[in-house]
Amino acid sequence: MSSRFAAPSVGAVLVDKGFPRITRTTLALYAGASGDHNPMHIDIDFAKKAGFPDVFSQGMLVMAMLGQALTDGVRPDRLRSFSTRFVAITELGAKIRCQGTVAELLEAEGEKRARLTLTAKNEAGDVKLSGEAVISL
Repeated sequence: MSSRFAAPSVGAVLVDKGFPRITRTTLALYAGASGDHNPMHIDIDFAKKAGFPDVFSQGMLVMAMLGQALTDGVRPDRLRSFSTRFVAITELGAKIRCQGTVAELLEAEGEKRARLTLTAKNEAGDVKLSGEAVISL
């Protein structure tokens, strides 16, 4: 076990991962893999008719990024819960950075745990997705 998990403190960053820019190809590949073919995410004319300047990311794509960042930073067998809330649309071209910070140390079911505050933000620091996870230490 990594020393950062041996005795983390409140405020410690345990998850930190950046992702490449979201491109039209990213959206098309995710649509094919997920089955989410909502034209809002792949058809610029449809998005413009709906009042948006361009297509935008599927929310579940950003959630997948946050989940990947979480399991890259924390072994999956230590994950006790993971929940998210969509905060804002993620625009085409966004470069997402996901972080998880220790918000609370606790004990439950006989094990030491940490509650992490999770965020997925764009380069400007705008939160696109927020959430939390509980992990076993």
